[in-house]
Amino acid sequence: MKTTPSLTQRERFIRTVERRDVDRPASWLGLPTPDALPRLMRHFQARDFKALKDRIGDDVWPIEVPYHHPPAHHIACAFDFAKDHAGNYEERTLTTPGFFENIEDVSAVDTFPWPNPADHMTPAACAAAAAAAPPEYAGLGILWSAHFQDSCAAFGMESALMTMLTAPEMFAAVNDRILDFYLAANRIFLDAAADRLTAVLIGNDLGSQSGLLLSPDLIRRHVWPGSARLVAQAKSYGLKVIYHSCGAIREIIPDLIAMGVDVIHPLQALAAGMDAEEVRQDFGDQVSFCGGIDAQRLLVRGTPAAVAQRTRALRALFPTGLVISPSHEAILPDIPPENIAALFEAVQASGAG
Repeated sequence: MKTTPSLTQRERFIRTVERRDVDRPASWLGLPTPDALPRLMRHFQARDFKALKDRIGDDVWPIEVPYHHPPAHHIACAFDFAKDHAGNYEERTLTTPGFFENIEDVSAVDTFPWPNPADHMTPAACAAAAAAAPPEYAGLGILWSAHFQDSCAAFGMESALMTMLTAPEMFAAVNDRILDFYLAANRIFLDAAADRLTAVLIGNDLGSQSGLLLSPDLIRRHVWPGSARLVAQAKSYGLKVIYHSCGAIREIIPDLIAMGVDVIHPLQALAAGMDAEEVRQDFGDQVSFCGGIDAQRLLVRGTPAAVAQRTRALRALFPTGLVISPSHEAILPDIPPENIAALFEAVQASGAG
């Protein structure tokens, strides 16, 4: 790896994603939960979020879609499908029976009160959210657009999986309506904010700790067509695409590459088949990754020295092509700030690897 002059955060992110020479690999803290953030702020003596990111040397600035509908006020919670708390929806759940539970008549799709994203978000708010991001950072639009997960919530997980097999047209009809919502919402956001963005984060959780939740054939039938449209939409704005799926997804990484995804997130350290060394050998010249630092055990129970050691090893393995980050985007309060500090210090150490 040639010596590269110091880069801005945005430049470093782009060059890392494009697997070009960098001064050091790009890194991303992830998305601290509200109950984790105060502890981080205290530890790093940061007065605000920007001061925190400046202190640790982060490269990515997340930009949430400003979607306003009570009670969640979050675009990932736009659909109140759950039967047992209809009208009091606080978060998306897959385990409760959904509005379309055991329904196989496609005409029933129109009986759900589908939201119109334009009623709950405005171009002005989207532009303001993007403008608030410091321009030197890589702006990451947090779109999610998890159409498959929402489709599962629409039925309830068990009913959804059965419907995929017994009435695939019904599952597809619900999924298509959800996808239409996200394409419309993303268009509002991207039209207003794309000039301040570098990349977007979209995805669906398709893996467990040990394997895929569905067969590759079912994923290709029910998930990839919608995901491909979301990827193409983002790329039409000239943006990099980070595709998120937790778990053991090695078997479908070639599909994501063929779809044009730029970065696969996360490189989940302890999931079956997601060993960084093997993934780098098999796919490292075709696609980039984000993650790698185990957030299940190492960051939670490991020592700062152990975190630094693994970070240095990943930096040596991926001098570029890996945005080094915890292997789950949600930073929970059980992660000691000392381990976050060790991660970022190792990323930035001169001569690492």
